Parts: sequence; structure tokens; C-alpha cells
Amino acid sequence: MNKTIKIYIGLLVLLFIGTIAIEFSTPKPINWTSSFNEQHKIPYGTYVLYNELESLFPQSKIQDIAVSPYEYFIDSYNWEDSIYDIKGTYMYIDDYADMDEVSAQELLDFASYGNSIFISSNYIPQKFKDSLFIETENDYNFKGKAYFNLANKNFKNDSISIEKGLSNIYFSELDSTNTTVLGYQKFDSIPNINFIKVDYGDGSIYLHLQPIVFTNYALLKKNNKKYAAAILSYLPDETIFFDSRNKKRNELGTTPLRFILSQPALKWAWYLALITLTIFIIFNAKRKQRIVKVINPQQNTTIAFTKTIGNLYFETKDHNTIIDKKITFFLEHIRRAYLLDTQLLDEKFIKILSLKSGQDLGSLKKLINRIVHLKAKQSCTEDDLLGLNKLIEDFYTK
Repeated sequence: MNKTIKIYIGLLVLLFIGTIAIEFSTPKPINWTSSFNEQHKIPYGTYVLYNELESLFPQSKIQDIAVSPYEYFIDSYNWEDSIYDIKGTYMYIDDYADMDEVSAQELLDFASYGNSIFISSNYIPQKFKDSLFIETENDYNFKGKAYFNLANKNFKNDSISIEKGLSNIYFSELDSTNTTVLGYQKFDSIPNINFIKVDYGDGSIYLHLQPIVFTNYALLKKNNKKYAAAILSYLPDETIFFDSRNKKRNELGTTPLRFILSQPALKWAWYLALITLTIFIIFNAKRKQRIVKVINPQQNTTIAFTKTIGNLYFETKDHNTIIDKKITFFLEHIRRAYLLDTQLLDEKFIKILSLKSGQDLGSLKKLINRIVHLKAKQSCTEDDLLGLNKLIEDFYTK
């Protein structure tokens, strides 16, 4: 190895080391994904809130829900006594309340037995809207920051303002007989309702439309935590059933084989089938296929045949036949391409053909009139043929 090659290798090594050093020394960009996951410390995670729940509810037990609300609460329902064996508050914070209708109905049943439901989400499940007779509206035309305040005058000093991650979704219709307005949001000096309490059976349902106030970024900025604490102060100091869409997906997975893999017998049957299929593929991979005979594609002789026939007619000076065939082929093209009846070549036909083909009305009128004239002419000349051919070719090329 000569000296020049050693220098090049040394420069490449230094370049590689320098690239690695720059990569590790560069600060990681901030992840602004709206995860609302209690395990995430990114700006729009809920790590701070989740770890402060014990301080906010000192007499409560924080119980994580790792399955759907239906799966969790239906197991606690006592069918003999028609009551739930557990009592507390279901809490869900996310930008989109992604739950099936069965789970939504189970939560409504849980609330009707004297429990509480707290959902802070931009989009409330449709089942809740229908059952509680409420509607929301999304105003996309908003600018700047939003101001949040609670209706209770005791919380007048807990109002805050937020600039990032906002959406102007608010309650547009409420059932005043069992609904209490608890909070407002204000964009451009227009107050709208964003926090309500609905009495449902023997329990209560709290719906809040700005989950962004519970994220790490919002809670650690200025003194915004006082607003979140004021909202949660409406909840009873009982067991908190904390639900998380992201955590639930991570633990349960989204694979269609989730049920099969959760059952030992089905899981091993699945593994055995995969192993058997793999062995079959390995042992049959070396099988040789019979030689496939090469069949040459048939040659397209249409053009040659057409030229031969054309020359035959041209040599015999049979202009009438050629003109007749060109007219026939042209009209057949009109019928197939534009779905027009070509029996009557009048002014109406010309106008419709002009509209469908996009051709100039004057040029089309000249072509159709030439066709009508030549079809009625007894003896056609070579000039007639050439003139017709030019008009037809002009039609095709435009």
C-alpha cells in the first residue's frame, strides 16, 4: 500500500469520525406531535398531568385502563345485583375521542349508576352527542391566541391564554334542563362554551373541548396549571380510571392476530402452521420447472394488407370505391367515438359533432357537405378523392 492510498484512507476515516461527532452533537429537534400520552415528555404529551394526579386527588387511587372502556367496566358489572362493583371517575384526554359506540354506551351506563365521566377532547363521540342532546361546531376562521375562563366567579383569577395547538370547537346546542355551563373560550372577543356538566342518571358527565390545556407545554408555561387544576376540581375525590388511546394501542397492539396470539392454543397452532409452511417452501424451492417453449408473437400484417388493397384500388383508378370506403370508415369512427347517429347528416348533426369533438364548425360543415356531395356523385375523380382525404386527415389531426 503506497503513501497516497494511506493518506486517502486516513482522510476518509477522519471524515467519518467528524460526521458522527457532528451528528451526536447536534441537538434533537423538538417533537411537536400531539400524542396526549401520559408516558411522553414531549410538549403535547400528558406526562406532567398524569404524575400530578395523585397531588390533585390525594384521597383517590389512580387506576390505568389498558383495554377499551367496554372491556374494562363490563367485567366490573354485577349482573345479579345490577350494579357496578367499582366507583369513581373515568378520565380521557385526547384531541380525538376515538372510541367505538359500544364503549361509549358502557360509559354512559357507568355514569348513570352514580359515577363521573370526564372527557377533554376536540371531538366528542357521536353517541354522547345523541344521548346528551348536544352539538358542537368548528370555527376554522380564528386567529391569534385564545382566552379560557370558568363560569364560577370563584375561579375568575384562574383564567389563562394559549397561543399554540388550538382549535375553535365549541358547544353550539345544549339541553338546558340537565346541562350546566362551566367554562368558556374566547377568540377575537367572541365567547363560546367549551366546558359543561351534564347530569345523567345518578351521575355526571363533564365534557371539555380544549385538551391542549392539559399537555406538558401548556401546564409548564406561565401559570396555566391553575386553569387545569380548577377544571379538575369539579371531579369527586374518588378512584380515577385514567384512559389513554396511545397507551392502549401500544399494549394491545393493532394486529388482526391480536386475539389469536392472546390464546395459547391458537398461538401455538399459528406458529406451527408458519413453521410447516416455511419448511414446505424450503424443500420445494429447488423444484425445476419444465422448459417453456418460446412462442414468437404473431406479426401484425394489417398495415401491409391495407397498403396492398390501397394500391390495388389506386392502380385500377376505382376512385368511387376508395371514396366510399373512406366515408364508411370515417362515419364508423364518428359513431364509436362520439356515439352519434350518422344516418342524417344535417345541420343539427354538424353542430352536435362540433360540440363533442371540439372541432371548428366551419371546417366540419365543409367536410360533411363534401361527404354528402360525393355520396350522391355518380363518377368521382382523383381530385375528389384527394380533397376528401385531406379534409378527413385534418379532422383526425386537430
